Amino acid sequence: MEKVFKLIKPKPLTEKVQSRDATIYMYRVMKIIGWIPPRKGPMRYLYRLWTCIPFFFGAIYLPIMFGLSYFIEFKDFSPGEFLTSLQVAINVYGTAIKCTILYVQLWRLEETENVLDQLDKRRQSEADRQRIHAMVAKCNYVFLIFAIVYGTYVTSTFLSAVFMGRPPYKVYNPYFKYSDGKGFLWAQSVFEFAIMLFAVYQDELSDTYMLVYMIIFRAHLDILRHHIENLRLDPSKNGNEHYEDLVNCIVEHKMIIDCCNWIRPIMQKTIFVQFLLIGIVLGLTLINIFFFSDLFSGISSSFFLLAVLMETFPFCYCCNLLIDDCDNLSEALFQSKWVNAEPRYKSTLIHFMHNLQKPIAFIAGGIIPITLNSNISVVSFNAEPRYKSTLIHFMHNLQKPIAFIAGGIIPITLNSNISVVWVIKTSISKYKVFAIFQVAKFAFSIITIVREMNLAEKFK
Repeated sequence: MEKVFKLIKPKPLTEKVQSRDATIYMYRVMKIIGWIPPRKGPMRYLYRLWTCIPFFFGAIYLPIMFGLSYFIEFKDFSPGEFLTSLQVAINVYGTAIKCTILYVQLWRLEETENVLDQLDKRRQSEADRQRIHAMVAKCNYVFLIFAIVYGTYVTSTFLSAVFMGRPPYKVYNPYFKYSDGKGFLWAQSVFEFAIMLFAVYQDELSDTYMLVYMIIFRAHLDILRHHIENLRLDPSKNGNEHYEDLVNCIVEHKMIIDCCNWIRPIMQKTIFVQFLLIGIVLGLTLINIFFFSDLFSGISSSFFLLAVLMETFPFCYCCNLLIDDCDNLSEALFQSKWVNAEPRYKSTLIHFMHNLQKPIAFIAGGIIPITLNSNISVVSFNAEPRYKSTLIHFMHNLQKPIAFIAGGIIPITLNSNISVVWVIKTSISKYKVFAIFQVAKFAFSIITIVREMNLAEKFK
């Protein structure tokens, strides 16, 4: 593999390597699907025409046709076919939104790389350049792994479906039906395979650019930590030179922050869309695998499950590591040799330490912190204990109805209204019985008194 994909192996230090080289494979795929036109010339306009084709089929045609399939041909789906189609359809809707966000804001990637170019000019030592070379190889290797997994899913789904005698996703086709013959089956299967490749690699770009740049940022933070650890260790330097080294570290840190600020708006939007969909997609995929898949469709669904997990887990994990890297920077600065430094050095160091203690964090949609815990919570439908306890308390309050009580006694409801009418009628009947009872009781009392006093004998 290293002979074919040469960029996955670190180049020797004799060759010049920049941080932007970490995105070479990513930009090659962007060029293939029409995202990066030539700067000038007539080919630029022809390329724009090609840009519309993958974008139309991947972001517009597929979402619409998936929806029409469920309205027009729903009766033709078996349970397994429906879940296979639905799990992909939901992800396709998310992909359309994510790739649109990324494509519209590609200029932010260019601005980020311009800052990285300035940062690379400060990497002159052999140790720094070695870290840059390793980082470039790692980023290209990660992108290649994603491309293989995503491509394997599409290919395995295509082969398993054709082997079973049906199209891979049963996307609605208004021109012909695959059931009319093998030729139509192969035509629709190949067509679905082609347009799904567009969607899948658009999805890969919107998923992997975050991870690639996160690896780049972590590499530069690691180099910065190495520079901080070496502050005031060179006895041949005077106080001004030590102070200049500290200022250089501050400038490097600010440039890394600028890189994160340039790319943060895209990352926060695309990962938020994925957070909204991943729970539903994983649930449908697992149900399909466990209950409705045969051997071949189960294999393709397993690759899809792996691809969906790769959309969020590595990036969230790197966000956690980035926060830890920021903590390591502040610890390295505190442990450096600053005790005997001049007052100017100490005051600048205190200000720098204050800035280092602010972690570089990303917030999905301005709501959800992008961390490994957030990813696990979204995937497993669990949340942190504080959230769950608050939710339980809120649910307990929601179970108490908003009610009004007449006179503090009778709840005001339709049943109460009916009951009151019935009570009035019943009370009237009961009053009649009560009156008769009272009269009888009074008469019995009179008879008793007459008997006790022998009044009847006296009147005789």
